[in-house]
Amino acid sequence: MLVLTRKYSESVVVGDPVAHIEPMLKVTVLEINRDSVRLGFEAASHIPVNRLEVWQRIRSNTRPESGKAGPPPFSA
Repeated sequence: MLVLTRKYSESVVVGDPVAHIEPMLKVTVLEINRDSVRLGFEAASHIPVNRLEVWQRIRSNTRPESGKAGPPPFSA
């Protein structure tokens, strides 16, 4: 796991800076409270962005009926 420290209004980008003109994903710190951080996500419209629990629910509902388990979910 990569761990980064960012301050209010600072961003992190995901994507190859050589192969892509724009980042695949840009995450910006919008607000910092005592027990939570508000993040803004910018991605191309064809790249879905979901909370982990939503992603897991979508993944479990769309897994092929092959009898094989899919890859394990993300762990924190």
